[in-house]
Amino acid sequence: QLQNKILILTICAAGIGGTFQYGYNISIINAPASYIQMFMNTTWLERMGVPLESNAILLLWSFTVSAYPLGGLTGAVVAGPMAIMLGRKMSLLLNNVFVIIAATLSGFSRMAKSFEMIMLSRFFTGVNAGVSMNIQPMYLAESAPKKLRGAVALTSASFTALGLVLGQVVGLRELLGGEESWPFLLASNVVPALIQLTALPWFPESPRYLLIDRGDKESCISALQKLRGTSDLSAELEEMLAEQAAVKGQRAKNPWELFQNPALRWQLVSIVVLSSAMQLCGNDSMYFYAAYVFQEAGIPQDKIPYVVIGTGSCELITSVTCNMIIDYAGRRPLLLGGYIFMAGWAIVFMVALSQQTQISWMPYLSMACIFAYILSFGIGPAGVTGVLPTEVFDQMSRPAAYMICGSLLWFNLFLVGTAFPFIVKSLAHFCYIPFLVVCVCTALYVWFFLPETKGKSFLEISEEFRKRNFRTKTRAGFYKGPEEIKTTTL
Repeated sequence: QLQNKILILTICAAGIGGTFQYGYNISIINAPASYIQMFMNTTWLERMGVPLESNAILLLWSFTVSAYPLGGLTGAVVAGPMAIMLGRKMSLLLNNVFVIIAATLSGFSRMAKSFEMIMLSRFFTGVNAGVSMNIQPMYLAESAPKKLRGAVALTSASFTALGLVLGQVVGLRELLGGEESWPFLLASNVVPALIQLTALPWFPESPRYLLIDRGDKESCISALQKLRGTSDLSAELEEMLAEQAAVKGQRAKNPWELFQNPALRWQLVSIVVLSSAMQLCGNDSMYFYAAYVFQEAGIPQDKIPYVVIGTGSCELITSVTCNMIIDYAGRRPLLLGGYIFMAGWAIVFMVALSQQTQISWMPYLSMACIFAYILSFGIGPAGVTGVLPTEVFDQMSRPAAYMICGSLLWFNLFLVGTAFPFIVKSLAHFCYIPFLVVCVCTALYVWFFLPETKGKSFLEISEEFRKRNFRTKTRAGFYKGPEEIKTTTL
């Protein structure tokens, strides 16, 4: 069917310059780390006549690495106003400007003998990722038919995982990870940006945005026809018109207005808990441990980068699997299963790490834990978390909700990146205890408080949350214990 092809091509055009860049840019910085640090030292030596101390090199390197989440936070904040003023598609197209600036800076940094250009380049790369992480799932979920909404929005996670793996592959010494070619590796992110700039203009804007934000019914019908073909559009259009009527006279909300609105209390709590948990669950820290554990398992040093590609491939396989089953299994079971399994593997991993030197086969168990942890993360939390803000907020609140989500995501990424080395230092083998607590608490929250959104229209989901938000008020009495517990049944 032509229309299914158009939807698939729209997903690919949005993804390649969108969340793909997030995964790709996270992994390409790892391979040339030692070469960039050497470059910093030689540049400083040429400028000042004295080499840098090892602590100073480490400090400059940590500035370079943390420029990425800082840019991401900036991108997340500007994404909301961009999505409202420019539309979803135009925002994604304009977002490529940041990557082109970043690629130019990093590509010419060695020629200009300036490591500051690399730091600035990582900041702009982060801005690009921050914008796309917010706008791409919004654009795709608003463009997808109801029965495929979860799967379509979840492709954002699959593109992130694909970017991660490709970044690991391109960063191999045989390709662009060598001493001579690292500026080309850092500038290679311009290729996906150019692909998106060529492809995305041919596809339609989000029909929901055209009708509800712009009030342009003709363009909305035209976009729907491109995406759905000749099939009967009346039911879908009727649902959109009902949503338009429900938000009539309202303007797009600011993030602080969501916190003040009692009608959005549980939606907001849900996305705050889940967005924070996505970074605080320790999945990214597994990559930190991967090289050490593989070395202990007896894998030769020069072969470790190839095994690390396996960890990225794990996340890719599970996010594609999750894509196929989300609209059958539902959102809650995937989130719940993911966090419960991660909690279990965290315990096994800590036991395995503590016995690493005593028992000969323990490094292999640690290795299995790394793969299992990443698989558990990929099957639920990695993808479903990005879908939820689209589903639980109405058209006027959605951009602001994504701004809150994105800001939390990037702030927590920065927090974990900064704190994890200190956690390892103080807790040693039991460094996964904080992550275990996060996984257990999140699983409990999902079990008690999160309703299922599978196969429901945006208005039906809003209605379900409305009952939840105002039910506690009507039952409020002096002693609220049992009543509170009753209200959490689903």
